[in-house]
Amino acid sequence: MSIEINQPAAHSGRRKMKALRWWMLALFLLGVTVNYITRNSLGILAPELKTSLNMTTEQYSWIVASFQLAYTVFQPLCGWLIDVIGLKLGFMICATVWAVVCMMHAGAGSWLQLAVLRFFMGAGEAAATPANAKAISDWFPRKERPVAAGWAGVGFSIGAMLAPPIIVVAHVSFGWQGAFLFSGGLAMVWVVLWWLFYHSPEDHPNLSKDELAFIRSDNEPQQTRLPFLKSLSILSKNKKFYGIAIPAFLAEPAWAVFSFWVPLYLATERGMDLKQIAMFAWLPFLAADIGSVASGYLTTLYRKWFGCTRVNSIVASSVTGAFMMVSLAFVAITKDPFLAIALMSIGGFGHQVISCMLSALVVESFDKSQVATVNGLRGSSAWIASFLFSLLIGAVSDTIGFNPLFIAMGFFDLIGAVFLIALIAERGKKKTSEA
Repeated sequence: MSIEINQPAAHSGRRKMKALRWWMLALFLLGVTVNYITRNSLGILAPELKTSLNMTTEQYSWIVASFQLAYTVFQPLCGWLIDVIGLKLGFMICATVWAVVCMMHAGAGSWLQLAVLRFFMGAGEAAATPANAKAISDWFPRKERPVAAGWAGVGFSIGAMLAPPIIVVAHVSFGWQGAFLFSGGLAMVWVVLWWLFYHSPEDHPNLSKDELAFIRSDNEPQQTRLPFLKSLSILSKNKKFYGIAIPAFLAEPAWAVFSFWVPLYLATERGMDLKQIAMFAWLPFLAADIGSVASGYLTTLYRKWFGCTRVNSIVASSVTGAFMMVSLAFVAITKDPFLAIALMSIGGFGHQVISCMLSALVVESFDKSQVATVNGLRGSSAWIASFLFSLLIGAVSDTIGFNPLFIAMGFFDLIGAVFLIALIAERGKKKTSEA
């Protein structure tokens, strides 16, 4: 993408960049990538931490759950904060919190201290999901949002994909304490980049008038912001919210397992050492990256081939991902560890199709002044399931193993698809010229 000089410009004297909205999305994607590197550092280091801090599997589950609890509680609060003070300042504050707390992990001397730190880190990282919806709604017209949501979702999985090799190399070089310091330092570098280069469309000195007009070409008018509790009251009566929140609740256990439990599963159930985990644990996240990108373009195919409306094309893409999640049930019956990773990779692809499309539905279905708050609530419903499922794994995995859990995860999303179709899908409508 090249840089050109536009004579009539919103900010005279400053050079204008072509397709600046995609550069801003790339900057946001980089932040989410770092978010997931810091987040997944715990899972990669879990075998070492269990030994160094003398932890049981159940105690480790409480560390994971403390992060998930904070992430659940703070997503709507972070979303509301971002809606009120803006994406730039709101996301920067939250990113600074998670970067500093991640570095503080290096000083943890017990599982309880680590659990407290993970809680505060989860509170900061909770901004990622609502910020995702805000960035898309601010920078893209409606017709580009499903594709933009797919690309934005890449950050959530590419960070998880990069985490194993990055954290293992940092661990080999500096120990587990150094690995936390290194990943937290990466986050601080991104905070500086965000502060220097991100601006809202109306304030960006490098955005041309033509592109600003395109971004705003088919946007709905923004409504008055409501107090947080008033917003919750209104959303609680909206069936579309439940049509998004319930599938999100059913989808998230699988992602929690990928993010926090797969390294431990590969070590205990499949006999892999840390180097083998670093070699293979990233593959489901690579598949998830591909699923993120593919999800938005899949909506285009459904609209082109079947005449779906924009909403129905997003629903159809999500349902496609739900059928792919059945692959996780087969992990329980395969003896080959590499086939198990391949099946998990299919699940990773399917999950990110679902996740990106649920985010796109939030942006499609709710007012711009609410999207960060609503996406935060969607994330909270997802992470309630993540929190409960992690506690369940900690309580039962040492006795019954992971196989029954994989079977359950294989069918959760099909149940979620039923709610999505029943509460969100449009009946008796054909696509219009704008779709």
